[in-house]
Amino acid sequence: MTLPTVTVFRDVRPFGAAAVADLVAVDGLLVAAVPEGSRVEVVEGRGRIALPTLVDAHIHPDKTAWGEPWYSRRPAGGLPEYVRGDVELYEHQRTPLTERAGRLLAHAVAQGTRAVRAHVDVAPAYGLAGVTGLAAARERLGPALDVQVVAFPQHGVRRTPGAGALLAEAAASGLIDAVGGIDPAGFDGVGEDGEGPAQLDQVFGLAEKHGLQLDVHLHDTGDRGLAPLRDIAARTKAAGLGGRVVVSHAFCVPELSGGALSELAELLADAGIGLTTVAPSTHQVLPFRELAAHGVKVGLGSDGVRDSWSPFGNADMLHRAHLLGWTTDARTDAELADCFALAAAGGAELLGLPAADLTPGSPADFMLVDGECLPQVVVDLPRRELVVRAGRVVARDGRFEG
Repeated sequence: MTLPTVTVFRDVRPFGAAAVADLVAVDGLLVAAVPEGSRVEVVEGRGRIALPTLVDAHIHPDKTAWGEPWYSRRPAGGLPEYVRGDVELYEHQRTPLTERAGRLLAHAVAQGTRAVRAHVDVAPAYGLAGVTGLAAARERLGPALDVQVVAFPQHGVRRTPGAGALLAEAAASGLIDAVGGIDPAGFDGVGEDGEGPAQLDQVFGLAEKHGLQLDVHLHDTGDRGLAPLRDIAARTKAAGLGGRVVVSHAFCVPELSGGALSELAELLADAGIGLTTVAPSTHQVLPFRELAAHGVKVGLGSDGVRDSWSPFGNADMLHRAHLLGWTTDARTDAELADCFALAAAGGAELLGLPAADLTPGSPADFMLVDGECLPQVVVDLPRRELVVRAGRVVARDGRFEG
C-alpha cells in the first residue's frame, strides 16, 4: 500500500503562541503526528505565525475594475444611479469578465482567502454573463479557492422587466449556489403591476424549487428594512430553510440597541438567518458581538472592489478585519482578535465550511506571516509569506501559484 505524502510545516507559531510547533498535513487535513512510514516533505516555518486563512462572505467580483486602467467615476446619489454606473463601467470594460474576476480572486487567495461568496449581477443589461463568467473563473482557480456563486438581481426583479425570468434561468442552470434579492420594500418594492413587496415570493420560490440557498441585500433602514427582515425570518422558518438564508448589510440592525436589538437577534437566531457585514462605516457595521451572543451567525466581506460604486477595495480579508477594528474602535487585544475571528470562523460558519482552527482534523488551510502576536498582525497587516490550502502551498510572498 502506498502511503500518502505528508507535508510538515516545521517550527511555526499557531495563532502567535510563544512556543513553536509543527503543523502536519495529510490528505488536506491536519493530523497530530506523522504517520509511520510516510514520505515526508518539510517546509520551514522559521518561527513565523500560523493563522487560519479567511473567508470573504460577500464580494462582487464580476463588477471589478481591479488591475484595469483607471476609471473615473461620476457622483451617484442613490441605488438607481449606482446601478446605471454599473452598466456604464461594464460597457467600458475591455477585459473579459472571467479574466477580471479570476485575476481578482487569485489575488484574494494570495492574501490569505480560502473561500468567497460571490454575488454576480443578473439583469437584461448583462444576461447571464456574470453567472457563466464566475463559473469559468471558479473552474480555473480549482481547489485553491471555494467559490459560492449568488445570482444577484441588482436591478430588481420587479422594477426591471425581464430580470425575474433571467433569475429563474440562473436558478435552473446548475451554476449557482444561491439566489439573491435586493431591498424588497424599497428599491424593488413596486413593479409594473403596482403591487407591493412580492419579490420575496419569487426568490424564496426559486430557492425552494431548486434546492438553493438565499442571500438578500438589505440596504433599507428603519421600518422599511425591519419589516422585510422579519418577513424573511418568518418565511425561512415556515419553509424549513434555517441555516440556508443570509441577509447582507442589514443596515436597519445597527440602528437598534438594548431590548429591541435582543428581540430581533433572538428572532433571527430562531429562524436560522445569518447576516454579513462589510464594515462600511461606524454607523452601518453590524453589532456582531451582540448578535453572536444570541446565536446569530455573522460573516465579514469585502463587498465591491474598485467598481463603479467606489475606487477603493482590495479583496484582502486581513485588511478588512483591520477596517472592522477601525470602524468599531477596537482597542484591546481581545477586540482585535474578535475582528480576525469574524473574518475566519464567522465566515466559515456562515458559508457552511469546516472551521480551520489549526487543530488535528481541521482543514490544512492557513497562512504564515511574520509578527509578534495576532492583534499586532491585524493592525500591521504583514505580507502573507506563505498561503496553504488543503496542505498545499498556493501562494508565496503575495503571489498566487495555483
